[in-house]
Amino acid sequence: MVLNYVWLSMFFLAGACGLLRWLDGADPNVFATMTTALFDSAQSAVMLLIGLAGSLMFWMGILKIAENAGAVQRVARLMAPLLRRVFPGLPMAHPAAGAMVLNFAANALGIDNAATPTGLKAMRELQTLNPNPEIASNHQVMFMVLHAASLTLFPVGIIALRAAAGAAQPADLFLPILFASLASALGGFISVALVQRLRLADPVLLLMLVAAIAVPGVALWQLSKLPAAQMQTLSTQIAGVLLFAAILWFLALAAIKRIDAWSAFIEGAREGLASTVQIAPYLVGMLVAIGVLRASGGLDLIVGGLWSLLSWTGLPAQTADALPTMLMKPLSGSGARGLMVETMQRFGADSYAGRLACLFQGGTDTTFYVISLYSGAAGLKRLRHTLTCALIADLAGFAAAIALAALLFRPTA
Repeated sequence: MVLNYVWLSMFFLAGACGLLRWLDGADPNVFATMTTALFDSAQSAVMLLIGLAGSLMFWMGILKIAENAGAVQRVARLMAPLLRRVFPGLPMAHPAAGAMVLNFAANALGIDNAATPTGLKAMRELQTLNPNPEIASNHQVMFMVLHAASLTLFPVGIIALRAAAGAAQPADLFLPILFASLASALGGFISVALVQRLRLADPVLLLMLVAAIAVPGVALWQLSKLPAAQMQTLSTQIAGVLLFAAILWFLALAAIKRIDAWSAFIEGAREGLASTVQIAPYLVGMLVAIGVLRASGGLDLIVGGLWSLLSWTGLPAQTADALPTMLMKPLSGSGARGLMVETMQRFGADSYAGRLACLFQGGTDTTFYVISLYSGAAGLKRLRHTLTCALIADLAGFAAAIALAALLFRPTA
């Protein structure tokens, strides 16, 4: 429903802006330009989808091997000690605990088809422990906020879209997206922990929090001492090593367990092709709306208004071109993806704005959708501090994305 209102508003705003420009004589051909933008944007979306299909089929195939080889379960076992402290009082033998661990592991590995079902199962199982079925319990609030924050190890969709958009190194945002999503997860967890008065001084939990902050902090500090070109090159090299090492790990697990990796890959690739077909109408519809809005001058008006509020910060002026993606992300994943793609098409996949839009897209999840989906699955009517803490997580992720882009990809001129 939110996306419906957003989509309609884009066309109505485009019509209003176009009418004003036509009436005051600023652009007598504005409606002809807008009409041309309709068809050009639709054609661009289809060409992008052709490039997207190959990358998405490959990554979905690899992740299917990981899923069948038990990589999710291995990551889940590593997360279990942390889960006991993040959800105090939750019986570890309860089905909710296992479902949540699998959800977080699948979400981190980018296996969306496993993350959503396990997330819904987790919310329903947590509801069986809820003393007041209409009000979100502490455990349910924490789970929804952490899921909305969406710690991401493998941003498969963004890598595929960057490849389709012509990026020189499609995976060069692997580490920045990891750091941005980590900031979002930490922001969400700490905000909920403070409200629920969790024992943050627990030695194990404190050690994990310090490590989660210190490790990327030290890495970024070391990178920041390098010249800009060398910093970006080293970040890309590290990302490449880690991604290929993960692929080899998945394949090694499959070989050790005597799993038919080829058949698993083909099954996952088919799912990747189906995903490409599934998102095609959404991408075409959103890119057409964005193209018309930009042709009318409406998008430039929005960007100019946003930048007037942030220009004093000293951030690169190109930051403004990625801000629409940031605003859309909590409301609509499809809308944010469309704005990210349009930004890459207009300014270049490797431009500052293109990269920052990708960081906004990968740094957090679609907050309103996640909360609506999971609270609806449990039949909750009062969500308490869920939305506030989830939006704090969004702000932490967006702030980290801006800082990372300014550090790693700041324009030289």
